Amino acid sequence: MSDIKIKVIDREDKEHELEAPTDMNMNLMEVFKAYELPVEGTCGGMALCSTCHCYVLSEHKLPDATDDEEDMLDQAFFVEDNSRLGCQLKISDDINGLVVKLAPTAD
Repeated sequence: MSDIKIKVIDREDKEHELEAPTDMNMNLMEVFKAYELPVEGTCGGMALCSTCHCYVLSEHKLPDATDDEEDMLDQAFFVEDNSRLGCQLKISDDINGLVVKLAPTAD
């Protein structure tokens, strides 16, 4: 088992250093929820909502967004070029050191 480190900046600009296991088939949204960060994950990780919307701030080479993820981001608020859905980013050694910021909510 190996853990990676991820830095998350919440909506109040507070930084959180998280550890995530690479052997549990988790995604970033599940890690957010495990650390009780304010992410709903309403659809359960199916790319059917945007409640795990975040901005990737580091220069990691990530897998391209799927058509489903792109479709959902097209409907989301506050979308930027570096927007991703946390539920679509799998925890792996490749994202060790990833830095993300939670996107603002529409309410």
